[in-house]
Amino acid sequence: MIALLATILTMMPGGPQHPGPVRTVDAVDLDRYVGEWFEVSRFPNNFQRACVGDVRATYSKRSDGRVDVVNRCRTADGRITKAQGIARIVDAGTSAKLKVRFAPAFLSFLPFVWGDYWIVGLADDYSWAVVGSPSRAYLWILARTPALDTGRYAAALSAARANHFDVSRLVMTSQPATDVRAPR
Repeated sequence: MIALLATILTMMPGGPQHPGPVRTVDAVDLDRYVGEWFEVSRFPNNFQRACVGDVRATYSKRSDGRVDVVNRCRTADGRITKAQGIARIVDAGTSAKLKVRFAPAFLSFLPFVWGDYWIVGLADDYSWAVVGSPSRAYLWILARTPALDTGRYAAALSAARANHFDVSRLVMTSQPATDVRAPR
């Protein structure tokens, strides 16, 4: 009886929504993806709580097939902090699903030190990317430049919405010489 009631509620307008799994882009050319990215916006999260601006990520391919990750940001006191990590490709068919670790290497055998890094949106020219987690708890909009124009930001938001991320949670990132607030 309970299962029948749950099914009926799910089918009713305004009932619980089950958006299905997060979908990544069909393919990522890692040679084009590596390099520097500026964070345009993100879901608030604990590990970036000290970051007030100038958030960037630099990715570089390694000879072992993994990717070096260097994240940096400016804190409220003006210091630049840096976190170095490593990413491994989880889905070799698309290169769109990665796991990233910032914990020391000796802990890499522990599954919980690896975070999901799924590329769920990507401009054809690799000028912007949308990165999220399959749980929809994390989301970042990245760009090759400190800010995106309204059209490109709208396209990135569209990719996030298509995967049922709540884009109203995004906070804009302050970048040097920009304080652009794009529409949602």
